[in-house]
Amino acid sequence: MGYNVSDANSYLVITGGGIEDIKIVKKAWVWPWQKHSKISISPFDFEITLQAMTIEKLQFSLPAVFTIGPDDDHEALCKYAKILTGKAANKAGKNEAATSTGRNHVQDIVKGIIEGETRVIVSGMTMEEIFKERQVFKTAVIKNVQSELNQFGLRIYNANVKELQDTAGSEYFKFLSRKAHEGASNQAKIDVADAMMRGNIGEAEKRGRTRQEISKIDAQTAVLETQRKSEKAQADAELATTQIKLDMGINLAKIQADRQADVKDAELQKDVEVQRAQTELERRRATDVVHAKIERESAQQKADARFYAENKNADSLLYKQQQDAEARYLATVKDADALVYRAKQEAEVNYFRATKEAEAAFIAKQKEAEGITEMAKAYEHMSSVLGGPQGLLQYMMLQDNTYEKLAQANARAINGLQPKITVWNTGENAGGSDSTAPIRNILQSLPPLLSTINDQTGIAPPSWLAKMDPQHEKPSEQSLVKAKEAKLVNGGDGKR
Repeated sequence: MGYNVSDANSYLVITGGGIEDIKIVKKAWVWPWQKHSKISISPFDFEITLQAMTIEKLQFSLPAVFTIGPDDDHEALCKYAKILTGKAANKAGKNEAATSTGRNHVQDIVKGIIEGETRVIVSGMTMEEIFKERQVFKTAVIKNVQSELNQFGLRIYNANVKELQDTAGSEYFKFLSRKAHEGASNQAKIDVADAMMRGNIGEAEKRGRTRQEISKIDAQTAVLETQRKSEKAQADAELATTQIKLDMGINLAKIQADRQADVKDAELQKDVEVQRAQTELERRRATDVVHAKIERESAQQKADARFYAENKNADSLLYKQQQDAEARYLATVKDADALVYRAKQEAEVNYFRATKEAEAAFIAKQKEAEGITEMAKAYEHMSSVLGGPQGLLQYMMLQDNTYEKLAQANARAINGLQPKITVWNTGENAGGSDSTAPIRNILQSLPPLLSTINDQTGIAPPSWLAKMDPQHEKPSEQSLVKAKEAKLVNGGDGKR
């Protein structure tokens, strides 16, 4: 038990009673039922020489130095304290205290991570990329290694990749260095010869340009001298003109000043006389104004009294009119509400009456349709009993005395006629003795005509007029439907 304080570069790790997991602090009381240890956050260096192979299958040696240490963050320190501190499993004795740093097995873990991630990155790059993009390679290594070290609470403070070296049996970098040296020597010779050539040419150009510039400067100097003389003469003339104008302006200003002084003196004399006259006028006016003001105030008081009385009368009249208007408004509103209520009641009564009438009409139509349907069913049953639609049609015609009506109509049509029948025979039998041939021909044309009417309408002639073939005696389904529709249209009573 005691009060423990850690160093500036370390923390106390406390476990035991009263602590759920671990407690990392700089200073604290440690009780007998608790244990504590110290962890250092000082970074340490890892020097490794990595044997790697590029994507081109070229082997090389990569020496590097990494500076790694615990991250100064509570979460990272918890990971570091739990995973990497304490005694190693194969080295701890029964009573051996836990070590504070555990640097040996930490270095083994970190070295394995660095070697693995670096080999992964190198295997995806060419040798030329590693040379030319050294910073990109270094950044990629640090990023991948750091992502793996985060799970241990470690941080990379610095990474230094040294010069690449040949492995045993390889002379790649040796030949590459010799090639670069020879290339640099040849380029230096070329650069020296090129520099000498440019120097000689430049010297000749400079001498010729010097002479050209001297001649140009002399010509420009002569031109400038002439221009300066001309400008000086022009400036002298302008100066003389300006001086004359200034003198004339000064004289005119003096004359104008004298004239303005005289005018100002006369104006001031006039103002003095005007002020004296106004003072006398105001003195006399003040006496009259005082009397007028007294009379005006008296009249004002009387007018105010009359105005107050009239204002009160007007207010009372206005209030009375407002009350009357409100009373009329309320009466109008009540009347309007009564009218609206009455109209609403009448509308509801009319709506109820119209609804009932529409329902009654609907029921009447529905009953009428049902009656028509039942009549159609009855006619259909009678048709089956009477041997078909032709029998039903003949029955209905007999029921309604249709044949008698037709005979009467035909009799009325020929009543009073006195026909004179003259027969002309023309054609091949014009001279024959058979004068009944035309009537016989007309009668012979009746069967086809009656057959056509029966096919189209289903109506057959009476048996006393003509006997139809069996195929024409049975009406078609279409003629049956037309007969029913005709009966229904005529109201079912047989009257046309």
